Amino acid sequence: MIQIQPEAKRTEELRQLLQQASYAYYVLDAPIMEDAVYDQLYRELQQLETQYPELVTPDSPTQRVGERPATHFMSVRHNIPLYSLENAFNIDELQAWDQRWRRQLPTTDGVKYVSELKIDGSALALTYQDGVLVRGATRGDGVTGEEITQNVRTIRSIPLRLNFDGIEPIERVEVRGEAFLPLEVFKQINEERQKAGEQLFANPRNAAAGTLRQLDSRIVARRRLDFFAYTLHIPGMDDASIANTQWEALELLQKMGFRVNPNHQLCESLAEVAEYYKYWDTERLNLPYMTDGVVVKLNAFKLQEQLGFTQKFPRWAVALKYPAEEAPTRVENIAVNVGRTGALTPLAEMRPVQLAGTTVSRATLHNSDRIAQLDIRIGDTVIVRKAGEIIPEVVRVIKELRPADTVPFVMPSHCPVCGQEVVRESGEAVTRCVNASCAAILKGSIEHWVSRDALDIKGVGEKLVHQLVDKGLVHSVADLYDLTEAQLLSLERMGEKSAQKLVDAIAQSKNQPWHRVLYGLGIRHVGSVNAQLITEKYPDVEKLETAKQSDIAGIYGIGAEIAQSVYQWFHIDANQALIERLRNTGLQLAAEETAIVNESNQKFVGKTFVVTGTLPTLKRDEAKALIQKAGGKVTDSVSKKTDYLVVGEDAGSKLAKAQALGITQLTEVQLLNMLEDE
Repeated sequence: MIQIQPEAKRTEELRQLLQQASYAYYVLDAPIMEDAVYDQLYRELQQLETQYPELVTPDSPTQRVGERPATHFMSVRHNIPLYSLENAFNIDELQAWDQRWRRQLPTTDGVKYVSELKIDGSALALTYQDGVLVRGATRGDGVTGEEITQNVRTIRSIPLRLNFDGIEPIERVEVRGEAFLPLEVFKQINEERQKAGEQLFANPRNAAAGTLRQLDSRIVARRRLDFFAYTLHIPGMDDASIANTQWEALELLQKMGFRVNPNHQLCESLAEVAEYYKYWDTERLNLPYMTDGVVVKLNAFKLQEQLGFTQKFPRWAVALKYPAEEAPTRVENIAVNVGRTGALTPLAEMRPVQLAGTTVSRATLHNSDRIAQLDIRIGDTVIVRKAGEIIPEVVRVIKELRPADTVPFVMPSHCPVCGQEVVRESGEAVTRCVNASCAAILKGSIEHWVSRDALDIKGVGEKLVHQLVDKGLVHSVADLYDLTEAQLLSLERMGEKSAQKLVDAIAQSKNQPWHRVLYGLGIRHVGSVNAQLITEKYPDVEKLETAKQSDIAGIYGIGAEIAQSVYQWFHIDANQALIERLRNTGLQLAAEETAIVNESNQKFVGKTFVVTGTLPTLKRDEAKALIQKAGGKVTDSVSKKTDYLVVGEDAGSKLAKAQALGITQLTEVQLLNMLEDE
């Protein structure tokens, strides 16, 4: 009888040898064995795992390419929000960022910066449990991404198992980095697509993002994505016990087996950062991959923790971008828009021009300070660019081409919509209309309320909102829920069927969750991500209404500015009246979990579940909801604290770990039976 023990020992030896060889080849660019030797060892491992399937482990090199395509990607919530970075487009804006964060701290002596090249690819969040890669996810909206673990495994510069040699093993590590396509690989892919008569990728970034979302991981493997790691986080542990600085964190990532971009630099001053930025402005053209700027971070983690985040960005980091594509055009008019917060925003209406692949005819002028700085006038020839390759903006005026009859543009002293005198508060660059009854503010607030990330009311677009307000049918978002078919039929181009659909869509929005309602209220500085963070802490409106400002500010990722805005909003009488009206319409002003606290079926209280694989009839989110309604807690990873693992088809490493820990496994049927038993 063949003994398994020698084969188990050999498979482990082969895995370690192949992992070391991959690290040397893909990360260090210093091969330690010939390709033929690697192939021979790989085939030996394949044969052993085929003969003894029980020896296959998730971190085996043979598991880098999946055997069959996925049917869809599962949405997953990031344990730590994956924030994007604030952009700066020149040294002056870098200095302005530096001054902003310095004002937040009592002392800023001895500050150092880490400068890293900003790789033009696609952000990934990687989760390692006991050193083994268990999840790879896209950025998504920063809070929720898509799980693409099967595709991530194909990227050979991403270790399937971390190297803890000389490092105290860590139970859970979350690593962030950038997946990208090297330029040579991108060129080869487009050549192949051209021969096949397929549409070419526009740039390496789009190609990388599209590749990561392929349902067939074999296609992903063939496209040879690469990866640079740039940060890590250890949940539940003081990171300072592992690394005190970003520089030390990059060194730790390299020790763990990650490829870190070698061109990072520790800078003693902002002047050194500027020199680094200027150097790579030209040298980046010689790199084998695309980079569109420099990421600048405060080196000390202690300072990063003190500064925290705005509603969108970390205060302790900035992306210093290189100049975008620019083009000249002529300003034909300067209009002033009034937004839902009352902010007056001047817009340059220009002769259409092609810019970064799109036609641009309007560009923001931001505020009166920016207009004065540019000295922009109707009739001027200007240079336009796309900030961050997205938002058109005027860079400068070519005054040598200015017509003789132009006059300086002056921002209006009264709201162009309602005629109310406008206000510019001390310390702010924005001019605002403060008339709460202003039609522009009302229209903006309703458009925000019905938007996709808020209440997502289909069929209520900008033109319809303008009609509703102009005809006096709606004076607040709450009035939407009182609209009748007869009222809607009085509007232009509105038939009975369309009116009925709109009434139904508005009624359906009452089922939207509490965090969407909070976002829809349009509280200043509160984005969709922050709304989710706030409602996790305050699962119903009553708790949020009575919350202390300091407690709101204590939520991870919120901070003082957002907390002050939320606190003040809920202490305005008119807003309290609005909340009461919304409550009476039946809108969800409490998270689902709080709505079931008083139900009798709370048999899973104190129990922790993990759901893995594809269940026969339930979607994974549906199974989670049932468990949570019964008082249970659902987590993403298996640990000693897990009570039950709900197992579906194609369960992966979670099942193996649960078996090793002796955790009770449940089928979908067994879970449903437990819920039904009295």
